[in-house]
Amino acid sequence: MIEYLKGRLIEKNPAYAVLECDGVGYYVNISVNTFESMGSEELTKLYIHEVIREDSRSLFGFANIEERLLFRNLISVNGVGSNTARVILSSYKPGDIHAAIINENSDLLKSIKGIGAKTAQRVIIDLKDKISKDEPQLEISSLSDNTLKDEALSALMALGFDRNKSIKVLQKVQAGIGSDAGVELVIKEALKLL
Repeated sequence: MIEYLKGRLIEKNPAYAVLECDGVGYYVNISVNTFESMGSEELTKLYIHEVIREDSRSLFGFANIEERLLFRNLISVNGVGSNTARVILSSYKPGDIHAAIINENSDLLKSIKGIGAKTAQRVIIDLKDKISKDEPQLEISSLSDNTLKDEALSALMALGFDRNKSIKVLQKVQAGIGSDAGVELVIKEALKLL
């Protein structure tokens, strides 16, 4: 399983990006939100979800772990495939989708192309319990160094700490020490608060 790809951005448009990693070009399906957050930097990191079927193998890339987690939650719903989940993530920001599920706003979900009333209700019913009300949703623009936050969060989760609690602590740490600190310092400060 591929966790992420980090390489030179060869091509990007709102539907896909091509990343070159060690001489191999990867075609990665992306959402509009990920497209907007990528910018024009040559070196790019995308968190990956692989879809392997009998006749195809597809990569879906995300600018952060939170968007990938929401994608994985969406495709766990019966009737929502990977392309439909990408359309959902392209239509609204992840925080708006999260709020729609928590607040049972089926009208917002029904406004998305390809989502009918039954599918919208199924998404709400299946995911409302998975997505807790107090789970913080970090928007891509809310932190200046998203890679630092993602790496620190991954490290804390690998150490066995709760994801939600880790996100809250990382927000406090970054507010206190700033965005120019290294990932090691951020993790050490976070461990003091956990």
